[in-house]
Amino acid sequence: MTAPVSTVLIRGTGLLGTSIGLGLRARGTTVLLHDPSPSAQAVAQDIGAGRAYPVDAAGVLIHDDGPSPEVVIVAAPPDVTGQVVVDSLRRFPAAVVMDIASVKVQIAADVAEAVSEGTITAQDAARYVGTHPMAGRERSGPVAARGALFTAAPWVVCPNEHTAPEAVESAEQLARALGATVYRMGAEEHDASVALISHLPQIAASLVASRLQETPAGSLALAGNGLRDTTRIAASDPQLWVQILSANAPQIVEILYGVREDLNRLIGTMEQPTAPGSRLDIAQLIAEGNAGQARIPGKHGAPPQAFAVVTVLVDDTPGQIAAVLADVGEAGVNVEDLRMDHSAGYEVGMLEISVVPGHKQELTDALTARGWKVV
Repeated sequence: MTAPVSTVLIRGTGLLGTSIGLGLRARGTTVLLHDPSPSAQAVAQDIGAGRAYPVDAAGVLIHDDGPSPEVVIVAAPPDVTGQVVVDSLRRFPAAVVMDIASVKVQIAADVAEAVSEGTITAQDAARYVGTHPMAGRERSGPVAARGALFTAAPWVVCPNEHTAPEAVESAEQLARALGATVYRMGAEEHDASVALISHLPQIAASLVASRLQETPAGSLALAGNGLRDTTRIAASDPQLWVQILSANAPQIVEILYGVREDLNRLIGTMEQPTAPGSRLDIAQLIAEGNAGQARIPGKHGAPPQAFAVVTVLVDDTPGQIAAVLADVGEAGVNVEDLRMDHSAGYEVGMLEISVVPGHKQELTDALTARGWKVV
């Protein structure tokens, strides 16, 4: 896709800001960078995300003499995003200003407050549109940036009744140019949604992983993909999550009240596991989890679908996975999902290939005939 605009200023060169710069430059956009951290900005420049925006000796943008961006993307930390958005609206009176923070209500309130205080005008505020690309990695900072980070990822655009249509269009064009799938929703709906589908999982993963701090190494040696999957996002940046959780605390705490009720219910049951009804209550709790998990959209956002799994034992040597997949292709069976588990104590892996249930036996027979051990 071609560049949505010719010149973009990105204020913030962390993982997301730098990834946006890399993606836009690959599409022909002139990208200008500014970050309060000279080292972070230097890394972003060195890896090709853009060139520096002119600043004075104090590091302040020299907007009168500098280039005039059509779009300013605020990729600052969440706790200062509102401040940087207002500053950008004031400094660049012709630019659309969009932010990419993961919480939207507070930033919209910051913009509205700036209007009421006379810092910016209502016309300025109309050029602001809140957005949130639902993409990221466990690693942070510009060194972790990837130009393709947003490919096929949701990118939420949150206009309000005062947002200019052209500002919304610019934000959506930019997101699509980076390969994202655009969704529109209000700021309140967005914050409630991410509290459940993003912020709660982070909290749960961190709480589970925190239990592992004093776990004997021998016990951890037994860990499989279940523990790895559950705790993967626990490796996220603590400083960033302090800001996110604080900013969205009202939405998150309501969900945590419900989680607390479920935990108290389970604790009460587990304290008397042989009491009448205890086993039924445990089964009910797990079944409720089954029902919730089944509602998560499936492949390409389609309705959830159960797949059959064909597990193939492979040696832990180069080329094994590629060889299996080549034989799957020869069998004419489409791979719906793929994951790898490792056998404790042996240099072998178990490649779990998800397929449409009707093709399970066909693929099992084909791989067995080609010499693979299907377990």
